[in-house]
Amino acid sequence: MERFTRMSNNMVPITSRLSTPAWLMIPMLVCLVASTTVNAAADPLPSWNAGQTRTVITEFVESVADEKSPSYLPPNERIAVFDNDGTLWSEQPMYFQLIFALERIRELAPANPQWKTQEPFASVLKGDISGALAGGEAAILKLVMATHADMTTDEFEQEVSKFLETAKHPATGKKYTEMVYQPMLELLDYLRSNGFKTFIVSGGGIEFMRPWVEQAYGIPPEQVVGSSILTKYEVRDGVPVLVRLPEINFIDDKAGKPVGINQHIGRRPVIAVGNSDGDFQMLEWSTAGDGPRLGMLIHHTDGEREWAYDRKSHIGKLARGLDESEARGWAIVDMKEDWKVIFPPQ
Repeated sequence: MERFTRMSNNMVPITSRLSTPAWLMIPMLVCLVASTTVNAAADPLPSWNAGQTRTVITEFVESVADEKSPSYLPPNERIAVFDNDGTLWSEQPMYFQLIFALERIRELAPANPQWKTQEPFASVLKGDISGALAGGEAAILKLVMATHADMTTDEFEQEVSKFLETAKHPATGKKYTEMVYQPMLELLDYLRSNGFKTFIVSGGGIEFMRPWVEQAYGIPPEQVVGSSILTKYEVRDGVPVLVRLPEINFIDDKAGKPVGINQHIGRRPVIAVGNSDGDFQMLEWSTAGDGPRLGMLIHHTDGEREWAYDRKSHIGKLARGLDESEARGWAIVDMKEDWKVIFPPQ
């Protein structure tokens, strides 16, 4: 009986291997290369560096998806929620939805001549964005209501789609939907391939996100939780429409996030991922449930490939999360150390 030695996944007789002519070795080499390629392609997180963070993720997912594991969870309990701004795509130098609002102010200005003397509109039209935002939340609310309301949901969706198709980021020159994080796209796919249902839970507008998140992240619009303004039903010229009103309905941020999850999803997530203290309560509530839980915070540490910020940032401030993550068992994803790439290859 011939003895065998293992070459990758192929069994090759030792005697044959030693005496086979060179030209017959070519198919064997092709099989070896193909096997190596398949193994590389099987890596579910190729943009994540090997290390503790990646290990925490894969061990958790494997344990809850393995029916023989004491941590096994049935698929209907595998709920994962993700913040959007700063977690799935960039958020500097300001939230992209706010940039959309500022662009809309300039577009709508000819039809609103009174804005030339009204704040915060006057500062926006002068190019003084810092001055426009000096009024804080009240000023932002005025900008949002002037640009997001008094139109149908279909009209608003068209405006969002037009913006994302044409607008470019002021620093990178990329379209905003090109500034999604490649490692997070892989994580979303990895979770779904292991029976997880993935949701966005963001302080951003729910109807600002719904037109594009399915194409960008593979998350359908019905799996998006976000802030919203009031909407009413009307029939215009015989056509039923939903009209967006200039009044806040729900703010899906901080303590509002667990409330939004309960209202829209109806299950406590077993995975929660954010990047700022605005996500703290979402992680706190999600990981307080029974059974296996995983909380993660994306820490922006890469000032060369993206931005480096945390405690003192006016956008995506991360302080309490850093201080309490270890005691709470939350994983900190260090973008500079844990990610091989930031954005998808173009």
